[in-house]
Amino acid sequence: METSISLSHSTVPWNKGRLIGQKLPLKLKDIWAIRIRLQLAQHVRDLALFNLAIDSKLRGCDLVQLRIQDIALGSRVLPRAIVMQQKTHRPVQFEITEQTRTSIAAWIERARLTPKDFLFPSRVTDCGHITTRQYARIVAAWVESIGLNRAAYGTHTMQRTKATLIYRQTKNLRAVQLLLGHSKMESTVRYLGIEVDDALEIAERIEV
Repeated sequence: METSISLSHSTVPWNKGRLIGQKLPLKLKDIWAIRIRLQLAQHVRDLALFNLAIDSKLRGCDLVQLRIQDIALGSRVLPRAIVMQQKTHRPVQFEITEQTRTSIAAWIERARLTPKDFLFPSRVTDCGHITTRQYARIVAAWVESIGLNRAAYGTHTMQRTKATLIYRQTKNLRAVQLLLGHSKMESTVRYLGIEVDDALEIAERIEV
């Protein structure tokens, strides 16, 4: 006797309603929209976190574990810093712009942090610093506050944003590769997702 299979209860695809693939980088107007909202709301910690996330281009796991001594000498926030990446075990250096240094200094003073303290401490976790999950929720709140779809953005957005802007303005892949700490150029190309866009831009300039 044949067994009939009921199709009345179909399985819902796991990715239904979700955006799959790399998270989008922020545009320059998005950066300033979020930054101004944080300034107006006087969210000192979040402003420092946002600015440093953009400048450092660090993965979330590396960003949340930064200590004051990693980015400051005494009470002075350094213009450059270097950290060891957890994923690759390779050092990466990054710039800390003046406005980021100012926001970090304001946060250090507000929170009364010492050199050995985590830059972004948490009172609700055993590890002593905000977790990557907490960081992800903070990023989601930022993008939603300016009307963006949180499904299209995430912590990877913060890592990709400045690198993408640098490439768009300079087309210097080698510089971006060094800033991201990638060992292979192919990794940088995939990371930025630039191949198709660049090919189309070239094609659009050719008239036949």
